[in-house]
Amino acid sequence: MDAGLFTANNVWMMVCTALVFFMHTGFAFLEIGLTRQKNTINILFKNIFIITGGLLLYYAFGFNLMYPGFEDGDAGLLKFAGFGIGAPEGGMTPGYADGGYTWWTDFLFQGMFAATAATIVSGAVAERIKIGAFMIFTIIYVGLVYPIVGAWKWGGGFLDSWGFYDFAGSTLVHSVGGWAALVAIALLGARIGKFGEDGKPKAIPGHSIPMATAGVLILWLGWFGFNGGSVLSADPELTSLVLVTTSLAAAAGGFGAFILSTLLYKNLDLTMFLNGILGGLVGITAGADLMSPNEAVVIGFIAGLIIVGGVALIDKLKLDDPVGAVTVHLICGIWGTLAVGIFGSKAGMDQLLVQLYGVLIIGAFCIISSGIILFALKTTMGLRVSKEEEIEGLDLHEHGMDAYPDFMNE
Repeated sequence: MDAGLFTANNVWMMVCTALVFFMHTGFAFLEIGLTRQKNTINILFKNIFIITGGLLLYYAFGFNLMYPGFEDGDAGLLKFAGFGIGAPEGGMTPGYADGGYTWWTDFLFQGMFAATAATIVSGAVAERIKIGAFMIFTIIYVGLVYPIVGAWKWGGGFLDSWGFYDFAGSTLVHSVGGWAALVAIALLGARIGKFGEDGKPKAIPGHSIPMATAGVLILWLGWFGFNGGSVLSADPELTSLVLVTTSLAAAAGGFGAFILSTLLYKNLDLTMFLNGILGGLVGITAGADLMSPNEAVVIGFIAGLIIVGGVALIDKLKLDDPVGAVTVHLICGIWGTLAVGIFGSKAGMDQLLVQLYGVLIIGAFCIISSGIILFALKTTMGLRVSKEEEIEGLDLHEHGMDAYPDFMNE
C-alpha cells in the first residue's frame, strides 16, 4: 500500500477518534440540560468518571477481552488475550488492518466507544442514584459486559460467524447501554413527584433547554466520527455515503418525532424534536454503510415516530427516564438493527432473522448481567439516595458544591 494512503487512512481514523471523544461533551450537556440545576455537578462528575475510568479499564483488560483473537474451532463466546496493551509485530505498518490504521489508533478509537454504554445509563438514572453505586456498576459493566458482547461480533465471535451485522453499534453500543438503563430505572423507581396520586406522569422540566440543544448538536457532529470512523479507513466513496445516510436519518428522525408529537399533543415540543434526531442517529448506525439516502430517510423517520411512542410507553409503565435514554438507545437501537434485514443491500428474511436472534441474545445477556450487578448493589450498599438528599439535590449532599454559585451576594 502507498505510504501516503496509509497515512491518510490513519489520520482520518484519529480525527474520528477525536469526534467520538467530543460526543461525551454532548452527552454531558444533554443530561444536565434535561435535569434540574441541583444535580448538575453530580451528572458532570459521573460523565467524567465514565470517560477516565472507561479508558483505563479498556487499557487494562477490555480491549483484549473484546478482541481476543478467536481461532478456528473456538466457540466464539469468551476468550482473553491478557492484561495491558502492546502493539504486535507489524502493528504500525500497512500490514495491520489492511492499511486502515495503526494498532495504537485501533485501540484508542475502540476505547472511545467503550465508555458510551455507561454514559447512556447515566442519563436514565439521573437525580436519584448513589454515586458510589453508579461508579461500581460502571466499572463492571464497561470493564466486562460491553467487551464480551462486542467480541461476539466485532471481535470475530459467534454472532459474526452467523452473519449478524451491526456496522457501528445500534445494538453493540446503544442497546447494550439501553438494556442496562431499563433494568436500572426499574430497580431505582421514579423520582419524587414524577407520578401523581392518580398515577399520571408529571413533567419535571430540565433547567437548561439551550444546553440540551447544544448537546444534541454536538452529538450529531460526533456521530460523523462514530459512523464515519466505523468504515475503518478513509475510503472516499464509503465514508461520504455513511456521512450522508447518517445526516439524513438524523434530520428525518427529528421531523418524524416533531410531526407526530405535534399531531398528538398539539404543541411544538423541542425536547421531542431533539430526541427524534438522536433516535434517527441510533437507528441508522447499524446499517449506515448499506443504505441508500432514500432508505436512510425512511429508517430515520420511523425512528422519530418510535421516539414519541416509546416515551409514552415508558410513562405508561410508570418508569422514570429523565432524558429518554431507553427510548432513544434501546428501542431505536433495536429498530436500527432489525432495519438491516428490511432495507439496504443485505435485506432479506434470513438476514432479518439473524438480526432478531442477535438482538434477543444480547438483550438477554445484558438484562441478566446488569440485573445481577444492580441487584447486588441494591441489597448491599443501596442504589438510591435518601428522600432528603433527593429533594435538596445531589450536588449539595454528595459533592458539597454548587454548579451555579450566586456571586451577587458576596
